[in-house]
Amino acid sequence: MLSRFSNARRFVDLSEQEILALAISAEEDDARIYQTYAQSVRATFPASAALLDGMAEEENLHRQRLIDLHKERFGNQIPLIRREHVAGYYARKPIWLIENLGIGRIRNEVANMEDTARDFYLRAAQRVTDANTRKLLGDLAQAEAGHLVKAGELQEKHLDVDALEQEDKESYRKFVLTWVQPGLAGLMDGSVSTLAPIFATAFATQDTWTTFLVGLAASIGAGISMGFTEAASDDGQISGRGSPIKRGFASGIMTTLGGLGHALPYLIPDFWIATNIAFAIVFIELWAIAWIQKKYMDTPFFRAAFQVVLGGALVFATGILIGNA
Repeated sequence: MLSRFSNARRFVDLSEQEILALAISAEEDDARIYQTYAQSVRATFPASAALLDGMAEEENLHRQRLIDLHKERFGNQIPLIRREHVAGYYARKPIWLIENLGIGRIRNEVANMEDTARDFYLRAAQRVTDANTRKLLGDLAQAEAGHLVKAGELQEKHLDVDALEQEDKESYRKFVLTWVQPGLAGLMDGSVSTLAPIFATAFATQDTWTTFLVGLAASIGAGISMGFTEAASDDGQISGRGSPIKRGFASGIMTTLGGLGHALPYLIPDFWIATNIAFAIVFIELWAIAWIQKKYMDTPFFRAAFQVVLGGALVFATGILIGNA
């Protein structure tokens, strides 16, 4: 990593030909990024895919203009120079990271890509003294500003109010199905199902360390089980619930956290202090589950609270009764 940065050239040391070559490679990369984004959302968000296709086409047109300018000034041989070869040059976020964060994040990244490129060329133009180089950088900044204008025109063409509203609804639906629903199921399972073994152990032994170990084992074991079960139960192709890996992680992690919430207090040596804190955390967990059901699943709050609190109370009482037997 250090050798990469030490070998990178400074932007101010580049010749005009190298600056032009760098702009050409950057336009090529951005066109590929837009095409990849478009392909990833085409099935679910066709209007946004059309917008991204148009952006990719614009990048290719600007790339061709830059190549023509290079041929006119420097000939046909374009130096091989890319973003990573230049210290301080703006970088793009990994495609896999952005496309997995939803259509809204992709739209924001597209706007950021154009804005970042324009600002960079403007700042770079202020750092050079050669008149020709400064003019070239100014021209590149104007080209990027033209991209922003074209992006607005394409959005008006492909993403009218109805299309945008429909895509936002679909994005929210996929978020709920992929993350919220399995995460909520995991949190409910982790919070409720671990109550009995943890509190049974607590009241049977009144040993906080033993109780913590049982709670830790129950929480992690339940998390692994729920995660694999969720991932294996549905590949998401027919149901539209999204990636089974994402759902498995959401369910497994939230299951573990749900159990650890009332297991961690038993790291406190005093049994009754630890138990009272665990009681309070259980209360918070159950009401949090009811709130999530109300916010994301449209379940009436009092009905959700009654179901969750009643079920949790029954399991909680079961653990205490068995522990005192």
